[in-house]
Amino acid sequence: MGSLFSKQVERRKNIKAEKKTLCDLNENCGETYPGSDYRPADRKNWMAGLGVDKVHINKIVWPGTHDSATNKIGIPFITRPFAQCQSLSVYQQLVKGTRVLDIRVNENRRVCHGILTTYGIDVVIGDIKKFLSETQSEVIILEIRTEFGHQDPPEFEKYLEEQLGEYLIHQDEHVFGKTIAELLPKRIICVRKPNKSPRPQSGSPFWNAGHLKDNWIDTDLPSTKFDSNLKHLSEQAPASSRKFFYRVENTVTPQPDNPIVCVKPVTNRIHGYARLFIAQCFTKGCADRLQIFSTDFIDEDFVDACVGLTQARVEGAC
Repeated sequence: MGSLFSKQVERRKNIKAEKKTLCDLNENCGETYPGSDYRPADRKNWMAGLGVDKVHINKIVWPGTHDSATNKIGIPFITRPFAQCQSLSVYQQLVKGTRVLDIRVNENRRVCHGILTTYGIDVVIGDIKKFLSETQSEVIILEIRTEFGHQDPPEFEKYLEEQLGEYLIHQDEHVFGKTIAELLPKRIICVRKPNKSPRPQSGSPFWNAGHLKDNWIDTDLPSTKFDSNLKHLSEQAPASSRKFFYRVENTVTPQPDNPIVCVKPVTNRIHGYARLFIAQCFTKGCADRLQIFSTDFIDEDFVDACVGLTQARVEGAC
């Protein structure tokens, strides 16, 4: 019992020290970068606002959400705090400016996070179609993976194509160099990541796991995650020359051996440092590699941080 208590005391010290490291870095280095003062007039239509004939797919810094469809997961006040990563519905996230969705499903076509489940995928599809019907030029990256430990839903790709086929941008590496205008009226890049089913091939309505990569680490230490994100991003080729999307997640993950295992208080340790991260990308010389930037509990400032850098790229300011 004494050793367990000592371990917890040490962990709390480490977390406190890492939070201070990021706070000090923010105070000393600031959050200014090309486009940091830009605010889109209409977040719901921010891509259109930048000019669809000027915005190339590989110039976009895509604001994304982690575990996007968990706003109603589990039982309120009982299991929900351990798995909820977003408080907004998928539709509300898209209206706020989110353009990358991370959806995990089980064999019954229900959205899940580990063993906890929520509404069916049809709710997500309905939210996406509602948003697309209300906008004309916004493009979405929709990642749908079969959650670890679950089987692939039967005939799932057929279902997705029936529901979203008119919007799907087919797998083609030339897409990365095209403008939004050149892709319209197609508006969804759907990355399907099954556990056992064959991976989608070139020309398919779906993109495969090789087209959306990241280097996720399982930690609740904010400075450790921040530094890991910078390190792995710096190892990537510039976004303008890649034929896949690379994601950085501005999140940390609750650990089972820590007294605090609810998502929100843990992820808040890093949540407010998105702009600092982008500024540090410029300091470290890897800002041209940043592409998908995702978060828990997305807010307007996170969206604006991404859109601002996108605007600077489009206008040739960086």
